[in-house]
Amino acid sequence: MLKLIGMLALLGTVFAAGYYVGKRPIPELQKSVADLSRSLVDKTLGMQRDFRFRQSLLDAKSQVVQAKSELLDRNYGTAAKELADTVEEIQKAVEAEGSGGKAARVKSLAAKARDAHLELTLGKAIPRARLDEIQQELDALLKED
Repeated sequence: MLKLIGMLALLGTVFAAGYYVGKRPIPELQKSVADLSRSLVDKTLGMQRDFRFRQSLLDAKSQVVQAKSELLDRNYGTAAKELADTVEEIQKAVEAEGSGGKAARVKSLAAKARDAHLELTLGKAIPRARLDEIQQELDALLKED
């Protein structure tokens, strides 16, 4: 019984497809398929770009949390390395975003992280609140959308 219902559904689908192709001229059908595929590619590229942007921000946040931990342990060299990795991840996010609306905010965040890294490499102590601020900005960027 199930095979019969499946066969009828398949025949109905084939009949509907044949009727549709018969009613529509082939060039119009080709144009609609091309438009559909172009739309699908655009959406896929947009999703991929957004995924790379968010992944870079998550990696940057992870590095900031690790840098905060290293600061608490007074491992300033390791904290500076983690902040350098944070700057790299934020730069990847800037590249992934391109010239979108968030690019200016991400660039200013990169400058803050770069300044904190520079101060640590020069041997200056930075307050933990500064890293908290960077982390909060990363959280705000991740919560958007």
